[in-house]
Amino acid sequence: MFEKVSTDAGFIRGEHDVLAFWKSARVFDKLREQNRGKPHWSFLDGPITANNPMGVHHAWGRTYKDAFQRYFAMTGRELRFQNGFDCQGLWVEVEVEKELGLGTKNAIVEHGMERFVEACKKRVLTFAARQTEQSQRLGYWMDWDNPATLRTLAGAVGKPDPVTITTPSGKTVTAPADEIVARLGNSEWGGSYFTYSTENNETIWTFLKKCHARGKIYRGHDVMPWSGPGGSAYSQMEVAEGRRLTTHQSVFLRFPLKGRDHEYLLVWTTTPWTLTSNVAAAVNPQLEYIRIKAKRDGAVYYLAKENLEFQRLAK
Repeated sequence: MFEKVSTDAGFIRGEHDVLAFWKSARVFDKLREQNRGKPHWSFLDGPITANNPMGVHHAWGRTYKDAFQRYFAMTGRELRFQNGFDCQGLWVEVEVEKELGLGTKNAIVEHGMERFVEACKKRVLTFAARQTEQSQRLGYWMDWDNPATLRTLAGAVGKPDPVTITTPSGKTVTAPADEIVARLGNSEWGGSYFTYSTENNETIWTFLKKCHARGKIYRGHDVMPWSGPGGSAYSQMEVAEGRRLTTHQSVFLRFPLKGRDHEYLLVWTTTPWTLTSNVAAAVNPQLEYIRIKAKRDGAVYYLAKENLEFQRLAK
């Protein structure tokens, strides 16, 4: 029924051929021209952090995004096709601290805050260029910046000499790199948006100002994971990325049941120093408990059923 696939299918060569055809025939540009002025379909790209090369999980998600955009473009909708790069957060800062050999916030201050911020911007631009190339290699249709332009800006950040670039929209711009970087992704230039752009930061501060004026912001207290070296709270994603199984000293002990000879609650704790202050043992009505008799001492113990054969650290 099916013909055998050749042992030399040439998948990679075929992919490069398709990419070359799209470029030479201006297929993506023609699609945008064809749909210009038609009903809009809004797609706001949740930005990928430009901190390292893309992983397989990034490629998976971006493939889904591309499929959605292609579908709505095929139905005659006009899309903005704008990629985003997340440029802020502990991820970027921690990697730059490693690069510069800085272990504490005091070391960053001694190094110079302005120099540290410039190093963060350079890293973001460098990996934005890398991720752009990787995304293009996936066949992901977006209004991309030229990776070479991003690398040029990365090399010029912090220097007063002007540089000249050509934006994705074809506009020629000459200015110091820091001024250009602060405006990347604006509607006039096109290309990917960067969350450290002046427009993005001023929009956030404007939003916070309005919230403050309406009494929506208040000072309170909360328990949350904290980075000692970073001097900042961890986000949920940062905690999940750094979570790992570990072992701690703990104690198993038995609480005698009043009026029952040789019957005990079997309890596990990692904080044995609190035992002198405990006044009750809690029972979870949603758990199933078992009653077993130990061969070693003939005593009867009560414990949660799942813990009977559960290997600690298995999940």
